[in-house]
Amino acid sequence: MATPVPQLDLTVTMADVEAAARRIEGAVVRTPTLHSRILSERTGANVWLKLENLQDTGAYKERGALNKLLLLPPELRARGVIAASAGNHSQALAWHASRLGVPATIVMPASTPAIKVSQTESHGAEVILHGDRFDDAHAEALRLSGERGLSFVHPFDDLEVIAGQGTVALELLADEPEVDTLIVPIGGGGLISGMGVVVKALKPGLELIGVQAELYPGMYARFSRQALPCAGDTLAEGIAVKAPGILTAGLVNRLVDDILLVSERQIEIAVSLLIEAEKIVAEGAGAAGLAALLASPERFAGRTVGLVVTGGNIDTHLLANVLLRNLARSGRMARLHISLQDRPGALAGVVQLFETHLVNIVEINHQRVFTSLPAKDAAIEVVCEARDAAQLERLTAALQANDYLTEPRPIE
Repeated sequence: MATPVPQLDLTVTMADVEAAARRIEGAVVRTPTLHSRILSERTGANVWLKLENLQDTGAYKERGALNKLLLLPPELRARGVIAASAGNHSQALAWHASRLGVPATIVMPASTPAIKVSQTESHGAEVILHGDRFDDAHAEALRLSGERGLSFVHPFDDLEVIAGQGTVALELLADEPEVDTLIVPIGGGGLISGMGVVVKALKPGLELIGVQAELYPGMYARFSRQALPCAGDTLAEGIAVKAPGILTAGLVNRLVDDILLVSERQIEIAVSLLIEAEKIVAEGAGAAGLAALLASPERFAGRTVGLVVTGGNIDTHLLANVLLRNLARSGRMARLHISLQDRPGALAGVVQLFETHLVNIVEINHQRVFTSLPAKDAAIEVVCEARDAAQLERLTAALQANDYLTEPRPIE
């Protein structure tokens, strides 16, 4: 008679999440859940923000990484852990491994920005750069795991990691039990899986909505049974996962009510609005929940909505670019192409009109050679900033009334 094969428990329970909460208490930040009056007025929903960007490493990933580390047997901790990541998971694992005296190795693609490499190394991890893509780094991490006897810590497709991420929902619902809708970013699905376990146990009538970037709809495609491409340079790189996990896909299918897709423009607007309205810095993935709310306000009108700001690790140059692009889209910044006679005082006349209408000149470029205008004319390109679109429209009208041909160039 054949020996029966033991059945593995491939799920996460409420007891697992509660145990994880006790295990990590005091070692991760119990982040606040704050009401946003401005976002509530803007969207017609009652909006609450769970600020995971305030974790020590700037993202919720610490919860799952720490829970996994604490559950490793002493002999495996002594050998060390390894992961493949170029983002928040690598920093979270490196930080808590360092705190616990566990050797950590992180494999990153060779194209990883130097700042992310140095931040991970600053937490005491050994960083190995390998391959051009994440898949290359992941394969190398698995190889090294076997070669060196290191415990591989998956960023999302791991039951103990998922249980740790679920503690976000425990805190959010404790702080604001009236929440009836949660909008949660999805990459590989670890966060929404863990949160879903808590939601169905504590408040089964609550609607759990996932959100993904349009360029990387991996979980959405599986959820809706469609074949969709996953590629492109998204602002929400934290959820740019081509293939969801096996464990998380099953949990999402069972626990999540719907998944929405958001465009790059919607993500940019959400990042900008969080800074303007609440002075909160969020990375693209961290703003994805708000992007979904802004894209479909009629769907969530009148509801009490919880949004998880999953992280705030965004490159400062990229953030500046996003903010400037949003100024242009809102009509507060424009690039004007102006033609004028190439004679003394002509430029001063144009500048005087900007001063009269209190529009600030940010940048000006005077062009005489590379233009199709007549030889006696010149072209100038002016980047300018105003209070609002109406102020810029009045300036443009004045320029045209004074025979300066203008061509506004907003960002689409």
